[in-house]
Amino acid sequence: MDMKDLPELIAKYELGTQVVIDAIGDYEGLDIDAKHPEGWSPRQIMHHLADSETNSYIRLRRLLGEENGTLLSGYDEGAWATNSTLGYEVLPIDRSYTLFMSVRMASAEILPRITEADLKKTGVHSEIGQYTLANWFNSYVAHPYDHADQITRAYKREL
Repeated sequence: MDMKDLPELIAKYELGTQVVIDAIGDYEGLDIDAKHPEGWSPRQIMHHLADSETNSYIRLRRLLGEENGTLLSGYDEGAWATNSTLGYEVLPIDRSYTLFMSVRMASAEILPRITEADLKKTGVHSEIGQYTLANWFNSYVAHPYDHADQITRAYKREL
């Protein structure tokens, strides 16, 4: 990954927020607990997206703001999605929806400020090892598109 790739990646990253907004839509009257064929409901997906973006937010800032080798923690997203205390299956999605949008846009504000030196920074992800901004972009550019597709299929409608 180099500087010439950034404008396109940033544009795709920013559009991913709108893709989720379009997929979840005006969920009033829709069955947000309808299970996606792969197992998660739109409710669970929205809570997952909020938690995932929060992790993304921290990972980005740690990569940019700390020394090379900073530890980036993974988490068991499947366990979070079914943990009754975390409430993915029952809590309203309004706060997670707002959190997803806010955190994602806060990260989007930083992305145009990335320098050539930033692209060389590395961290260590607890599950996958060496982790770079290229890894971060690869994960978080596609992530909302994948889940928007799952939401759409769970609702059995098309975008």
